[in-house]
Amino acid sequence: MPADPAVKFLFVTGGVTSSLGKGIVSASLGRLLEARGLRVTIQKFDPYINVDAGTMNPFEHGEVYVTDDGAETDLDLGHYERYLGVPMSQANNVTTGRVYSGVIAKERAGAYLGKTVQVVPHVIDEIKGWMRRLAETGDYDVIITEVGGTAGDIESLPYLEAIRQLSLEEGRENTALVHLTLVPYLAAAGELKTKPTQHSVKTLQSYGLQPDVLVARTEHPLPQDVRRKIGLFCNVGPEAVIEALDAESIYEVPLLLREQKLDEVVLKRLRLDAALDVDPTADLEDWVEFLRRLKAPEGQVTVALVGKYVEHQDAYKSISESLLLAAAKNGVQVEVRSVLSDDVTAANVAETLDGVSGILVAPGFGDRGIDGKIEAVRWARETGVPFFGICLGMQVATIEFARHVAGLADAHSTEFEPDTPAPVISMMAEQKTVTDKGGTMRLGAYTCALGEGTLAREVYGGTDAVQERHRHRYEVNNDLRYRLREAGLVFSGMNPDRDLVEIIELPRPDAGGDGAADLAHPWFVGVQFHPEYRSRVREPHPLFVHFVRAAVAHAQAGGTFDAPTQPSRTRKVRRATARVLAEK
Repeated sequence: MPADPAVKFLFVTGGVTSSLGKGIVSASLGRLLEARGLRVTIQKFDPYINVDAGTMNPFEHGEVYVTDDGAETDLDLGHYERYLGVPMSQANNVTTGRVYSGVIAKERAGAYLGKTVQVVPHVIDEIKGWMRRLAETGDYDVIITEVGGTAGDIESLPYLEAIRQLSLEEGRENTALVHLTLVPYLAAAGELKTKPTQHSVKTLQSYGLQPDVLVARTEHPLPQDVRRKIGLFCNVGPEAVIEALDAESIYEVPLLLREQKLDEVVLKRLRLDAALDVDPTADLEDWVEFLRRLKAPEGQVTVALVGKYVEHQDAYKSISESLLLAAAKNGVQVEVRSVLSDDVTAANVAETLDGVSGILVAPGFGDRGIDGKIEAVRWARETGVPFFGICLGMQVATIEFARHVAGLADAHSTEFEPDTPAPVISMMAEQKTVTDKGGTMRLGAYTCALGEGTLAREVYGGTDAVQERHRHRYEVNNDLRYRLREAGLVFSGMNPDRDLVEIIELPRPDAGGDGAADLAHPWFVGVQFHPEYRSRVREPHPLFVHFVRAAVAHAQAGGTFDAPTQPSRTRKVRRATARVLAEK
């Protein structure tokens, strides 16, 4: 059934090659439409057969992003939330595996009344149902749907057919298609080549789809004659051929697209004439101010990111973006030193972490690199360098404290040593009977009550409790918690419903009590949850903001607060900068 006619559907597809930036373009366009006063959300359709991203190795697909309602999703949903500030949900990320699971479940239940179940109409109808799911809530004016993969891929064909059918059913004035392509520059010929874009569009046309807007990724500016040529051969107006140069920052992309009036082209196509009368400038002022701080830092600090997946640039995407947003909030630049935990030992930890002003031990699964993480925690605790542990990072901090402070020399997690005599980290009782891996962890938002007088409560602005997102099976073992508390570990955040530890910290230098002075640390916090999932451009997560602030204080005290540096480039490439930033 057609959705509410007031809801508009905007589809984003890609051609020629993967990694063109569909997620960033979708998020940027959503931000521009939001600035026009529209209620916008974004959903991602992934063509892989996994039911969700939860069982994928980070080396395979980058980080797994978790929503409030516990969906394990594609990392693009992180971009959507950081740009829009609108929470995503289970309905915002759908995979082929999820689609087929739904179809098969309906077939088993007899929902198809004995019909032969086929891709057309049953699988396509399932996809269209998911495309309309968010529209049916009545909460949005525009639904942006990004389709993963590349036009022409076998896996993507059902989604393209679903777009074709839904466009007919909803009406042309209620749907639009934005297609990303590549316009490469051949140095030998000294020319930009439009043929890949032409072939990509012809592929879409062969499926009954005509793009309304073309976003051309390129390393060189597109002259008007090239835009006209692309428009002529791809059946779009030249004003709808949008140049997408590599940007100095992904957060400049909304402004760069606005300069080319992409939002106006889309609004006219969707007949949202009222939104055209709204000046988006005022609503983007905070965005522009954020970019000014980002591009003009007062200094630089180095933070070590210690993890087992650091060799993959997207494995800790939300953490790296959260550090960047928090750095801009503090008016500084954070240089992230990636440290592979496998390589850290007691013999080289001091050399490996020398010169850093903060240490962040990252999440992860499995025993590889655990000893290196424990050594990094110990070095941070003993030297007074600000420390931030996330999920597994908090658990290894608990293990390190138990071993070297609480006197439990054999302390470990049952994840890595099932028969340890001191299981300070152990599996939740309800997890011990779970055999399936997908979607069975403690997932989504849970309450964390904050203790009075703690650093955690100060970080969160004095509030009593917060909601944070989780993704784990193991917890601090309550049977040994008292031993850790007696030794001086502070449990500053607790889940009140299940009496589970959410935040640990060490006493601060001004803390009172027996033994506090011996353990005093300027900033040592470990959290069981994932605060990186709640960091936004307009509201960086306070834990990251305070961690970076502590790193700056440490660097200034130690004389290592350096002048900001430009990131090194392996080759010289022109990078686009929004005019509004260049003018000041």
